[in-house]
This record gives sequence, structure tokens and C-alpha cells, in this order.
Amino acid sequence: MYDKGEPLSASRALHSFATVPVAAVCVAVAGLLTALSGRYGYHRDELYFLVAGDRPDWGYVDQPPLTPLLTRAFSSVFGDSPAGLRVAGTLACVILVLLVASVVRELGGDRRAQILAAGCAATSTFVLAVGHIVTTATYDLVAWLAIGWLFLRLLRTGNPRWWAPMGAAVGIGVQNKYLVAMLVAALLGGLAVAGPRRLLRSGWLGVGVALAVLIAWPNLWWQEQHGWPQLTVAGGIVADDGTENRLLFVPQQLLFLSPLYAPVCAAGWLRLWRDARVGWARAVAWAYPLLCLQVIGTGGKPYYALPLLLVLLAAGCPPSVAWLAGGARRVRRSVLVGAVTVTAAMSLTVGLPVLPPSQLEWVNGINPEQGEQVGWPEFADAVAAGWRRVPPGERATSVVFTQNYGQAGALVRYGPARGLPAPYSGHMSFADWGPPPDSATGRVVLVRQRGSGGGASRFFRGCQDVGRVDNGAGVENEEQGTAVVVCAGTVSRWSELWPRLRHFY
Repeated sequence: MYDKGEPLSASRALHSFATVPVAAVCVAVAGLLTALSGRYGYHRDELYFLVAGDRPDWGYVDQPPLTPLLTRAFSSVFGDSPAGLRVAGTLACVILVLLVASVVRELGGDRRAQILAAGCAATSTFVLAVGHIVTTATYDLVAWLAIGWLFLRLLRTGNPRWWAPMGAAVGIGVQNKYLVAMLVAALLGGLAVAGPRRLLRSGWLGVGVALAVLIAWPNLWWQEQHGWPQLTVAGGIVADDGTENRLLFVPQQLLFLSPLYAPVCAAGWLRLWRDARVGWARAVAWAYPLLCLQVIGTGGKPYYALPLLLVLLAAGCPPSVAWLAGGARRVRRSVLVGAVTVTAAMSLTVGLPVLPPSQLEWVNGINPEQGEQVGWPEFADAVAAGWRRVPPGERATSVVFTQNYGQAGALVRYGPARGLPAPYSGHMSFADWGPPPDSATGRVVLVRQRGSGGGASRFFRGCQDVGRVDNGAGVENEEQGTAVVVCAGTVSRWSELWPRLRHFY
């Protein structure tokens, strides 16, 4: 394996950055995301982040603090609306496109290769989907690409000082999502196998580790103090979806990036593996399969490996540009333009809210996050109708109890205008913000979780279904058909019930 001497391209000057055309791609994708940011409505995760952001802490049971705090900050600055909140996603998407173009440049790509990479990244389904809404994956994607770019700088220059900014990026990434640990393990594993291993012996690696731990420490301390609840959450996800995730690993990666970009990714991996001109970056070729093994082995979601797949896409752009310059140029250019055009059309339809909500049925089968943005005001209307069944004289001691954080977040956002009290829930961090006082001995408006049956009713007495949620568009999302139930009260005091009502998935 390559592990001696200076990196082959260390002394070569990089091509100039394609500032104007890459910026044009960024402006185009930012304009598109901005234009569509207000369609449909909030995603359930965004509603949850808004509530969590109003309760700042060093951590939450299911995530570190970065995404909730940024969600609240952007919403405060740009407006308390989906469009205001999603300025954050738009900026993250723009930064991602810039990083992909920078990765190409680091790997010797000229201006044409940088433009191609920026265009491919900006039209991939996953990038547009997470750029439209704000989730932990939105910032995770940026963190992974930033770490990947810094890792390539480290390898190309052979300068171990790059461990320091890389460590800082890892620390920030941990404050958003712990999945970044998988990337670090894959990159270090690739470096150990392919070299140059002398970088692993540098004292600067220790500096990078120290920076990562220092930045991530507040959240790690919070998790330790609370018994590492995030591990419980992760275990629940694997138990529920692990087998399905393993079966869908390859298909979903191809679908989320674009099947038509698969040849470019394959060319990128082969280039890193066998092209002596970029032999210094062979560690990345090893890192991708190592990452895939981690994701499959843990039953993680297929999109966890997508950020590193974007690095391979970037690596494949220089040979793709060279291919375009070969024989039958017109035919080859037509193939490439067709691939980008078809991918863009598919990504717009699947990843962004361009269809009327009534036509989302087939899109939901590919990207269910689209449907989760539809129907929250109607959901609040259904709960308000149930609340009106409570006699006015009893409302001061009555409670609205929901079974998941999306329901609770929606009622925090839309409930006050409908005369609803603050909701309670035992789901995720909402459990930490409860329980209701034991003096709340009145009726309970229970919002069941779809598919849970009547299991939650065992904690309450005298329960009667009084309505169903209907989003009015026929979208089969997680809340469509959810039952609203009015119960006479609880079977025991709220403080006694609360540990049994708490759940993480």
C-alpha cells in the first residue's frame, strides 16, 4: 500500500476555483429552495426543534443541542414561519455545494470538473430534500463534507497540522449528531490500511482529538449525567427498522443520490483506488466500504453513508469530464445533460414540495418526509374539537396528552390560537418537560399515536373516541386517521404514571 514519501501531488498547484459558475449554481439552488420553503408547512421534526430550542440545554434525550438551538435562532431572526426557519437549510445546502466543488479541486479537478460536481450535488434528491427542511441530517451532511475536505487537505499536503481543524469540525459535528463517529472511524481505518501511516503518529493527531473532545464535552457530559438516553433511542431505531434498513441499503443510496449518478461515483472510487496521480487519497477509497460495513452492521439508516458517497461523486467528476472530451462528444454530452436533467426533475418531485398535497401518494412511498409537512393545522383543529367536549368548568384541571413529539410540537405551535392549553407528552424530551401537576385531576384529551391501538388508554379511565384527524388532502402520513379520545381521568396520579408513560420510540 502507498505509505512512503510525500503525497504524489503535494507539490502541484491546485486548479483555480470556479468561483463564478459554482456561485451561479449556489444562487440557483438557494433561489429554488427559498421559493418553495413556505409550501405545505412545518415538518414534525421542525416543530419539535422549535420547542426544544425554547428550552436550551447541553443536550436532549434523542440528540445533541446544535440543531434545536440553530432552529430557534434562525426562526427568531428570519421569522416564526416555515420559510423563516428554513433559511438555515438553504444556507446549509449552499455550503454543501461549495464543499463538493472544493473536494473536486482538492483531488485535482479543473474548473469544468468543479462545475459538474456542483451541478450534480445541487440536483441530487437527498441534498435538496434535507436542504428544504431542517433536520439533524441537514447539518450532518455539511459536517461530514467539511471533515472529508479537511481530510483530503491533510493527505494531499502531508501537513499534520490539518488534524487540528479536522478535530474542531468533528467536535462541532458531534454537537449535532453522533453519527460523525462512524465517519471518523472509517477515515482512520482507511488511513491505517492505505497510509500514509506516519500521519497517525503525529502529535497533531492528539491535538485534533483534544479539540474534538473539548468541543463535544458539554453534550457528552450531559448524556453521561442522564444515563446515555441517546443510546436507548438508537437501540429502539435499530430494533424497529434494522432489518429493513439492511435490505434497503443499496437501493436507497442509489435512489437518494440518483441512479444516473452511480457511474460517476463508481468512476470516483476506481480513480481513488488505482490512479497513481491520486494515490495519496486511497484511504478514502477504503473508508467508503468501511463506513458501509458499520451502517449495515448496526442496522443504521441507508442515508448515513451518503455524505461519503458525495465525496466519491466529486472524485468521479474529473474522469467524467475527460470522458466527455473523447470520441462522439455530442453523444456523450447529450448523455450527461440528459442524466442531470432527469435527476433534477426526479429530485424536484421527490425531494421538494412541487406537487399539490393531494398528489403525494406515490412520492410518500419514496420520501415520506414530504407527507409529514402536511396537515398540522387540521390536526390541531381535530384536537380542539375534542377539547370542546370538556365542560368549561373542568378545563382548568384537564390535560391534553399526546403520544409523540410531532403531535405535541404541533399543539405548542397551533394550539393557543384554538384555545388549547399547553400539551404534555411522554415522548423523547417532552417527557422531561412534564408531567402535569397532580392537581390536574380532570379529564384527559388523549391523542393516540397511529398504529398504537388502544394501549395508551390503559392509563386512563372512561375513554371515548370523539374524532379522527383528517388533513383534508388524503395524504397518508403518520397522523392521518389518528384518534382523538376524551377520558374521564387518569387511573392514578400523574407523577406515578409518568415513568410508565415515557417512551423513546
